[in-house]
Amino acid sequence: MLATENSGDLAAEYNRIIEERPDLVSESRDYLLARFRELRFVFGGRILSPYLRPHFLHRSEWRAIASACEAVWSAIEKVGRLADSDKLMIEQLGLTDIERELASMNPRYEDVSVSARLDSFLTKDSYKFVELNAECPAGIAYGDVAAETFINLPLMREFQRKREVTPMYCRHDMLDSLLKVYEKVRGRSVKPNIAIVDYSGLPTMREFELFRDYFISQGFNTVIADPRELDLREGKLCLKDFKIDLVYRRLLITEMIEQLDACRNLVEAYRTGSAVVVNSFRTKLVHKKMLFGVLTDGRHAHHFSNSEREAIEKHIPWTRRVEDVSTDHRGSRVGLLEFVRTNRDNLVLKPNDEYGGHGIFLGWETDESRWNAAIEEGLRGDYLVQERVTTSRELFPYINKNDEVEMVDQLLDVDPLLFFGKTKGAFTRLSSSSLANVSSGGGMTPTMIVD
Repeated sequence: MLATENSGDLAAEYNRIIEERPDLVSESRDYLLARFRELRFVFGGRILSPYLRPHFLHRSEWRAIASACEAVWSAIEKVGRLADSDKLMIEQLGLTDIERELASMNPRYEDVSVSARLDSFLTKDSYKFVELNAECPAGIAYGDVAAETFINLPLMREFQRKREVTPMYCRHDMLDSLLKVYEKVRGRSVKPNIAIVDYSGLPTMREFELFRDYFISQGFNTVIADPRELDLREGKLCLKDFKIDLVYRRLLITEMIEQLDACRNLVEAYRTGSAVVVNSFRTKLVHKKMLFGVLTDGRHAHHFSNSEREAIEKHIPWTRRVEDVSTDHRGSRVGLLEFVRTNRDNLVLKPNDEYGGHGIFLGWETDESRWNAAIEEGLRGDYLVQERVTTSRELFPYINKNDEVEMVDQLLDVDPLLFFGKTKGAFTRLSSSSLANVSSGGGMTPTMIVD
């Protein structure tokens, strides 16, 4: 990932403008706050991006990120195609019986995950993924709106006097992907009625509204629908009088299963093909965090090409399910539980199927007693252990609760967005802690390419 210039150099250049032009800092703060309040750019009631700088990537860094994503994605797609017929693989992934039943339903298109997000950490010397959101990745519309706002900051205009900056927008990629799947399934290009489907009252509701408004602006009738309010009438999925052709599914399968009877019309429409649903229920085959355990298990290496194995070795951290077994680690056999107990400074424990940073134990921030208790908790539940990856931090201008701008040191989690396995854009999550997660209190900023 080495380059003559990198994101850290670009950040330092931008931060010098902040030191030299305090007038632009005040103007930028006032512009950003006014614009975000106008747009209701919020997650759970708080401004999602209280920063005055995007995350910059040098063009060469972005090319390397895109190349790594697509090389790893090639291997991920193989897991999605093989898992159903590979007993070891499906057992490792840890799908429940109902998840496997849903995954076995035919969505009438082959793509294991049409839209996905790879969460990653970039440093001068390495680029590592920590997990894949293959099911219904959030943040796409938020990232677009943030980029539209940030590119017009007075500070950014000053920065662009010497630098060419390219924001990345992906709402059109999401819509285009939905329409491509619809045409694959229905075989015609008639404009479908679209429903964005998830439970009502969620903190992500504002993003659904941003997508709805964008889809409508592009000429597509669109509604936001709670799956519990959907009906099946005369072979059509409906929200009251609105007939739905295409579902942009934001509802997590785990949460749908919790109220499966109430969501039965959505499931039936999927099963019968009454509506085209994207992403399909098959995404659960690669959405589980133990996907990385499958990728890094030498018993599956024969499925992958040389370039795929190289990408896995370079970009995927060693991952295993927490259980009392012997396993391979970097060419050696180890007793897994003893290895986990004695190497906590370099390991993370996390649940196989959670989000929002819930249930994660960072070994280097956990004392021995709590770590051992976490291992026992992992043995009772569905947990995995993963090698620690190197992270990076940068100074960002941050608008605090008093609307004052201060410089804060932030962890950077770069989140590339893939559509049909091609890397189209990214945004970056920021945090003061070791977990960069919006649900657990972090924020986000747009990712922009600098030449």
